[in-house]
Amino acid sequence: MLPRTLPPHFLLSTVLLLVAAGNAIAQASPASPNQTTPQNHPPTIVVRARSVIVPVTVKDGRGQLVGDLTKDEFRILVDGVEQKIATFSSDPVPLSAVVLLDNDLAEKVIPHVQNSLTTISAGFGPSDEVALVTFDQFPQTVSDFSFNNDLLFTKLKRLELGTHGDQVVSDPTTAGPLINGQPAPGATSVPTHGSQRYKKVNALDDAVYAAGQMLKTRGRDRRKIIFVVSDGNDAGRNTHSFDQTLHLLLESDVSVYSISVLHTVPVAKSILQQGESHLEQYAQNTGGDTFYGSKEDDLSRLYTDLTEEARNQYTLTFAPDDVPQARDYHEIEVRVRRPNLSIETRHGYYESAIVVAR
Repeated sequence: MLPRTLPPHFLLSTVLLLVAAGNAIAQASPASPNQTTPQNHPPTIVVRARSVIVPVTVKDGRGQLVGDLTKDEFRILVDGVEQKIATFSSDPVPLSAVVLLDNDLAEKVIPHVQNSLTTISAGFGPSDEVALVTFDQFPQTVSDFSFNNDLLFTKLKRLELGTHGDQVVSDPTTAGPLINGQPAPGATSVPTHGSQRYKKVNALDDAVYAAGQMLKTRGRDRRKIIFVVSDGNDAGRNTHSFDQTLHLLLESDVSVYSISVLHTVPVAKSILQQGESHLEQYAQNTGGDTFYGSKEDDLSRLYTDLTEEARNQYTLTFAPDDVPQARDYHEIEVRVRRPNLSIETRHGYYESAIVVAR
């Protein structure tokens, strides 16, 4: 039989035990429908000190993405020396993207690109941050980074391509008499044949450089890409060279994904004669990709293919070991043990960039 009056210390101990038990039950019990639970965040890229990020796209013989490879099936070599893979992930990761639109396209291409613009937003999700930039002679930011996909859709819908100020070059076969390069007083042009043509003013390298600068300070836990829609032509009036721009992209872990609207498929003859455009070279060197299409329906499909491929790359990292320190730039080679697969990845990295990124 318990005494009528319990000692104070006994009551205090009992209260503490009841509180502890209540807390344990509350932690173990599932949340009620009315409670707010933390949202699940998408996986991010894990980066350790002195690590190089290597995004890798793997495709089969039909050009389809291969997503079932394991860490042990990959090899990374730097300047011919095999490296230990520090981290490996095949999970989709959020994107930090600059959508870069060429505003100096051929007249016959502009309507197709214009009508397809709003479908670009469909490839991005709520965890992606996107900025919108147009370029001709100079890049112009339409909207800064935002997670608001509705805002991106609205900006794309209101955007009018072809509103730049082209330089007009007169066709000499239609011009009237000239005095010191100027039309003679009272003279009129005789349009016998031909027409005025527009001189290209776009500066592709400068535009890609500006987009790279925007992405440079974004987090290394996200995949950073430049989403370019262009014909790949360049007027050659850039402040920044191709090499300077590529250096910025590699040191900032930025990949270029481009939609080339110059032709629907690569034309072997033109490539052999003129070489690949800087647009394609940026993609190849940074581990991105180039898609080809100029019709509205093709473009709408390719926009989604582009973001899907960028989001679903394999992500490997390594800490350089036994690599010569005499030079800054080092070549990267990625191999897979499974046969008959093609690989797209960055071609190299800069040692100085690792120090900055730590």
